[in-house]
Amino acid sequence: MSEVHEECGVFGIFAPARQDVAATAYYALFALQHRGQESAGIVVNDDGVFRSYKDVGLVNDVFTAENLARLGQGNMAIGHVRYSTTGSGGRENAQPIVVNHLKGNMALAHNGNLVNATELRSELENEGSIFHTTSDSEVISYIITKERVRSRSIEEAVLAAMGRLRGAYSFLVMSPSKLIAARDPFGFHPLCFGRREDGAYVIASESCALDTVGAKLEREFEPGEMLVFTKDGVASNRTHCGRGKHLCVFEYLYIARPDSVIEGKSVHEARKQAGRFLAETYRIDADIVVGVPDSGLDAAYGYAEASGIPYGIGFIKNKYIGRTFIAPGQAAREDRVRIKLNVLKSAITGKRVVLVDDSIVRGTTCARIVRLLRDAGATEVHMLSSAPAFLNPCYYGTDIDSRENLIACHHSVSEIASIIGADSVGYLPLEKVAFLTGGDGTGFCTACFDGNYPAGEPAESGKSRFERWERPISENPKYKIR
Repeated sequence: MSEVHEECGVFGIFAPARQDVAATAYYALFALQHRGQESAGIVVNDDGVFRSYKDVGLVNDVFTAENLARLGQGNMAIGHVRYSTTGSGGRENAQPIVVNHLKGNMALAHNGNLVNATELRSELENEGSIFHTTSDSEVISYIITKERVRSRSIEEAVLAAMGRLRGAYSFLVMSPSKLIAARDPFGFHPLCFGRREDGAYVIASESCALDTVGAKLEREFEPGEMLVFTKDGVASNRTHCGRGKHLCVFEYLYIARPDSVIEGKSVHEARKQAGRFLAETYRIDADIVVGVPDSGLDAAYGYAEASGIPYGIGFIKNKYIGRTFIAPGQAAREDRVRIKLNVLKSAITGKRVVLVDDSIVRGTTCARIVRLLRDAGATEVHMLSSAPAFLNPCYYGTDIDSRENLIACHHSVSEIASIIGADSVGYLPLEKVAFLTGGDGTGFCTACFDGNYPAGEPAESGKSRFERWERPISENPKYKIR
């Protein structure tokens, strides 16, 4: 947990006629790759016949030309990129999930975390359900399937399931004839839809995916809203709406792509505003402002713009090493920042540097980046975070499940500066977060900063909370081996 990791990305398309929907999903997943780099998958619906492929790795590694060709054409498809906030990152947890049940089949792609997943899973297991994954996405698929068996339609089943799910979810459900998308009543994670000139509807976690496949953004899903896409058009159901907006503020600060628009606001502009707030709060006498690629760049530009200190390129990022880079051995892991980032020494040597990053989590990555600047000849390094101090776990989808490794929980600001080797450290003031998009100070979830959880906390947390079911029997204290 040296840094905050992404969530997941979902995409769906409902086309008026049979076409290469797999290719469309493939391009869209590229646009959503920043949301998850552990696995990727696509399911194509061709007149009720589901064809799927998923595996661990980046989109370009999972889907070869041959794999895409095997998916074939159809009029619907859903896709998923994953980062494991619950469960391991193995192939068994890759999505979408395909379920064959009494009344047909369905596929599910999900982003988010449930706070009542443990209780729901225990209930289902006591009724005889057998789980093949360790993610709460499979719990959602079982709940929907269970409701489907006793409902008149798939949309009724999804609506009933939403009444049982508590926590964060943006998901897509594909049946033989319908594509259904839903957002949790608190609106923790973004979900939007658009339309192409050929009449195809597309749904995605972020608007940048719509741009990639040539669709025009129609609007965002309301928190709690379910949309049903069929050959007759789009139908909205707002049964579960009414709890207000609690969008994860880290979507603006880190997770989303800068060219995305969320809740009608530019992610790029929100990050610049964070930098401006930092400039108002911390007036530092320095020679250059540098951002950590990529999510620290916009905030750094905003700081430079507001402070009058020149903005400069301080790091060159190796674009051929993804975020899933595997470092063989501890020594190599310690050097992974050097492998990904190299300092532009001509811009740094002899300079007093304001270094802006999206967050300070554990502090280890920040310390290595500060050391890179020192080694390049920086005379001062002042570290600023465009997010407030992380003081609490996130139970709604971001990979921060414990206070144990959060540096701000155990050290003062001056101590943190000493630990990471900076001359000073500053965080975005918590009271400024609500105004990043120029709003009235409402509409964000800031639980990781202030401990106020809109949907409550889980009885059992932790990324590996379902892993205990997979231990060898010899390691399970419930059984005594004689």
